Amino acid sequence: MFEMTGHGCVHLSTFKATRGIQPYRIIHAYFVACTSAELRRRKARSCFCHMCHSTGSRLHSCMYCIFFGCYSLGHIQEHAEQKKHFLAVDLNYGMVYCFQCGDYVYEKDLENIAREHQVKATKSLGMKIMYRPWEPTSHEVELLKRNPRRKRITENSTIGLRGLINLGNTCFMNCIVQALTHTPLLRDFFLADRHLCQFSDQPGRCLVCEVSRLFQEFYSGNRAPLVLHRLLHLIWTHARHLAGYEQQDAHEFFIATLDVLHRHCKGSSPVPSSNPHHCNCIIDQIFTGGLQSDVVCQACNGVSTTIDPFWDISLDLGPAPTPKDGEVADAEPTSLVDCLERFTRAEHLGSSAKIKCSNCQSYQESTKQLTMKKLPVVASFHLKRFEHSSRFHKKISTLITFPEHLDMTPFMSHRRNNHNNNKDLSTSHGDNRYSLFAVINHLGSLDAGHYTAFIRQHRDNWFKCDDHLITRAKIQDVLDSEGYLLFYHKQILEYE
Repeated sequence: MFEMTGHGCVHLSTFKATRGIQPYRIIHAYFVACTSAELRRRKARSCFCHMCHSTGSRLHSCMYCIFFGCYSLGHIQEHAEQKKHFLAVDLNYGMVYCFQCGDYVYEKDLENIAREHQVKATKSLGMKIMYRPWEPTSHEVELLKRNPRRKRITENSTIGLRGLINLGNTCFMNCIVQALTHTPLLRDFFLADRHLCQFSDQPGRCLVCEVSRLFQEFYSGNRAPLVLHRLLHLIWTHARHLAGYEQQDAHEFFIATLDVLHRHCKGSSPVPSSNPHHCNCIIDQIFTGGLQSDVVCQACNGVSTTIDPFWDISLDLGPAPTPKDGEVADAEPTSLVDCLERFTRAEHLGSSAKIKCSNCQSYQESTKQLTMKKLPVVASFHLKRFEHSSRFHKKISTLITFPEHLDMTPFMSHRRNNHNNNKDLSTSHGDNRYSLFAVINHLGSLDAGHYTAFIRQHRDNWFKCDDHLITRAKIQDVLDSEGYLLFYHKQILEYE
């Protein structure tokens, strides 16, 4: 970790005290954000490594002198060691790297410069947010002053919609952030400022604090697209397998983000739990469900049951394995319900996968069935469109239909298990209806693709989020899309 004071990296603080912030301002305006067409042309002519003349390999600019060097091949590191110039700016993301600390560092005033330049660059490219946050007229302001109890966001308000700048292959991150910031209970938690940070002695380390800041930014009324460089850096820090400039899988990023948020939230929830193995953090309260696995011995019908927590359900799309003797071939699914039917169907494990039955104490063939023992508040489904094998990698583009409203009752353990003696099919197990509120799509091929998101605001207003661009959408546009990740919110919440 880098050396910290109350004001951040001591080396950067020393540099600013002697040289000011103008070097960073110039580098960021000319070679990172490029706030005009002329500057973009200059960057295209000038940005190459001064040692190997390559234009890629993570170019960095020295903050002390006019020198560009590639990080991947070690040329900026070599320059820093020879010249004792230990600060450089990453020309892709605009972040300052300290070679003495060995890490990227952040300062509030540098972040403000980056945001200012990014807004100018966005405008110079002709980018714009097509739907601006609601602003009251002078007459409405007067009415609100006279009737303070009537203050509320109107149904047609677009407050909370913010475009997100693509930092270079970061559309996978942008679409997940859009889905999370429009998750109702998660939004309510962060806007109520309920997070208790566990890293008060380590500023800038807590992912939950950064996400909390992003929620405040999303709902501040500011219209400019956001830059998520701090979030990206924190994910790199806490989920090392995602570090790098390559395109990542949105599903993998989603699970990694929940995992880090869960670890940083753990123990900070004011709600006690009677179960010492159960976490009451906001992530588990919203996303965690219980998946029941029943293994039935074919000799004595003895049942072995385990229940495991899950954050999402991954659903196969391709053809089912070759059926065993006497079994009917399983058709390829064409809908989300088909996928869930297949997922919760009893599977014969076969003679090659015999297990020792705890009831008859012998190795026997068995069947295995997965069902939903406990449903989460947010049910997220991952349609496995990317198929990887030893022979090939491909994308499955089959159209899988999914409903706007989904009832999960048929897939619950008390309804699905054939061996369950409980014949009570009443509604005593709660209301299991869900409503769709976010969809993430992957466009293109496995090698060259792009992620976008549809998100629901208020009850039935839908918007398409394509990095910095936000456009209004219809529900049919959403339902006709090639869904990759589907997010459903429970319609009726039950409290223990």
